[in-house]
Amino acid sequence: MNFPSLIVELVLHARILADDPVATAQVFKVYVPQMIRLLRQQSQDPDELHDAAIEALFFYLNEPGRFDPQRGRLSTYLMQKARKVLVDLYRSRTARERRDERFGLVVELGSTPPNEEMERRAELALLRQRLEALDLSARDQRALRLILEGERSTRVLAEALGVKSTSEEEIRREVKRHRDRLMKMLERLGKEDSDDDES
Repeated sequence: MNFPSLIVELVLHARILADDPVATAQVFKVYVPQMIRLLRQQSQDPDELHDAAIEALFFYLNEPGRFDPQRGRLSTYLMQKARKVLVDLYRSRTARERRDERFGLVVELGSTPPNEEMERRAELALLRQRLEALDLSARDQRALRLILEGERSTRVLAEALGVKSTSEEEIRREVKRHRDRLMKMLERLGKEDSDDDES
């Protein structure tokens, strides 16, 4: 089956412009199979071929006035649009595949073996218990959490510690003093840990 003749195309187009509902069904019946057959040169994915043909037809049917019979045939107009859709589908598919591949590598590289994960959780639970035993104030807990998360901003740590001063130098000095104190606490916990392991 081929595309309809130029005369039939012009009549169909005129009926579409006149909002003939039967013409819409006829356009689908006449163009979709032939478009899919011709698009097979660009893709072997039947879903992509079908989507490209349907999207091109919807593009035309939503704004049939954009098609100018003086500039070419309706079949050519539809095929050009379908090819553009197919290219867009191909680009989005390959981008999605690349994204999935990168995500897979990140997950694969970033995942830890189950035994290491269990060990780390046990160590964190033990550390949490020891920190709770220290009975830290709420501000020390906030600051320690930020330090352990890698926070280095003096302003952020000052806010967490409740350090208020007019002088930048004094704020820096106070934050350093608190940070050193908290780090020494952590060091002591670490030493206790290694002493426990040796005994």
